[in-house]
Amino acid sequence: MKILVPSGQTEDLVRFAEVEEPAPQPNQAVIAVEAFSVNRGEMFLLMKPREGLRPGKDIAGRIVAAAADGTGPAVGTRVVAHPPYGGWAERAAVDTADIVALPDG
Repeated sequence: MKILVPSGQTEDLVRFAEVEEPAPQPNQAVIAVEAFSVNRGEMFLLMKPREGLRPGKDIAGRIVAAAADGTGPAVGTRVVAHPPYGGWAERAAVDTADIVALPDG
């Protein structure tokens, strides 16, 4: 799966990397990320990134795997979410408490 990670460069701050698919905990759903925002805090982190940084705290997309414990939205639901990290990826595992279903329309 592709994810954006810090490049360590001063001009091109991020690069694509290949990582394993997310392995969700029972209370996490997997979201196919369709959009994300870049917030100011993440920009500061990219200036001097720590080892292993995976940015991405504000995402929108669709549930592709519902939480095993039965909480959260069903597969196919359009959602917004606030994971602690890793949202600049094709898919993200997110606690269902941090996911909100979007209304139709």
